[in-house]
Amino acid sequence: MQKTLTPSSMSPRLRTVLKTAAAVTLAALVSACGNMTQGAPVQPTASSANAPSPAQLKAYYWDLKAAYDGKGQAWKSSAKPAMQLQFDDRQVSVRNLCNTMGASYTLNGSNIQVSRPMSTMKACADSELMAQEQRVGQLLPTAQRIDLRGGEPPQLVLHFADGSRWEMAGTPTPQTQYGSAGERIFLEVAPQRVACNHPLIKDAQCLRVREIRYGDNGVKQGEGEWQLFYSEIEGYKHEPGIRNVLRVNRFKRQNVPADASAYAYVLDMVVESERAR
Repeated sequence: MQKTLTPSSMSPRLRTVLKTAAAVTLAALVSACGNMTQGAPVQPTASSANAPSPAQLKAYYWDLKAAYDGKGQAWKSSAKPAMQLQFDDRQVSVRNLCNTMGASYTLNGSNIQVSRPMSTMKACADSELMAQEQRVGQLLPTAQRIDLRGGEPPQLVLHFADGSRWEMAGTPTPQTQYGSAGERIFLEVAPQRVACNHPLIKDAQCLRVREIRYGDNGVKQGEGEWQLFYSEIEGYKHEPGIRNVLRVNRFKRQNVPADASAYAYVLDMVVESERAR
């Protein structure tokens, strides 16, 4: 017959060993439970599967195609052309509103942080566009995540803290399109177009331009001769009677067709505007 071991039948030494073992086991269980309940929770991290690189952001202009508020309701942009984001090394610019906005940003995988934007102070006659500009300026610093989606053109989605999101499509920048950084020049554009003998366009009207040279301190140093300009400046719409000084990026074309200029000219900014008297 099997003998049952009871506390009264145990030797004092055996009872001490068992008590010690039980205490150690209980302490280990309590410690394990404490670690499970009191440890810091694991924080979710943004997936890097769709994370854009800075080079990918810089390679395109990002035009707004759709915008949604925190409840998923679409809101329509009144900007024409569409509101556009342009990323540089550490700056993002917002274009095609009443004013141009600029803010610094940092990128960590899909996570993005944007500072409060600075803006030019031009008045806007379009009250709806002005209201949208204010909305954009308030929302931009709350950006949290940015995702790049493949396709042609590529798609970019910017997510905000309140659940809002912007969906954008990419257009290659001139640097991407022409494969170089381009040369920056300043062109003064005369107020009126003039008749010119364009080899490919009948009854053509050409711009008259001259190159302006500035020193590193921004002081005007000289100007070239007026000449006919047989190309167009991408992004520039000439208004008759207005004299402009333009900052332009000039790109050397690759594999130039016979009917095209060896250079492409892209507007960077309007430096001066004046109505001719």
